[in-house]
Amino acid sequence: MNPEPAPDTLPPSLTGLTTYLLSRTGKAARGLLAARLARRGLRLWHMAVLAALADFGPHAQRELAVRLSVDPSDITKVVDDLAAATWVERTRDPADRRRVRVHATPAGLTALTELQAEAEAVQATLLTPLTPAERTQLTDLLRRVFETLPTGG
Repeated sequence: MNPEPAPDTLPPSLTGLTTYLLSRTGKAARGLLAARLARRGLRLWHMAVLAALADFGPHAQRELAVRLSVDPSDITKVVDDLAAATWVERTRDPADRRRVRVHATPAGLTALTELQAEAEAVQATLLTPLTPAERTQLTDLLRRVFETLPTGG
């Protein structure tokens, strides 16, 4: 893997593009968070599944895959990992015994709180150059852009 070039060595025609800056910043943020999670033997998908279950309640595995835009075979592996850690449990759906529902356990919710703290630490590091007001403004602006992104592709 090639090392990241210093920002002042990049062409101004690239660094003048907001989309380029978003892409590079997003790549750096994801890498920092992935490294923090990897110390715990986890990936971002583990955190995403726990967050979805905490925020939206129990899901069928297929519903989790759709909600998180993850291939169903990949979601199975993530749920397997989380079940092995006793952070989620699978139960038969009483309405349709063919379906398996996944829910977060109390230990999983505790783990999610810890993972969120890890993510917030990465965020604080990444956003060090900004004042608290600028951080809020950045979040608000990104959320507005995010909420209008096209879906399904």
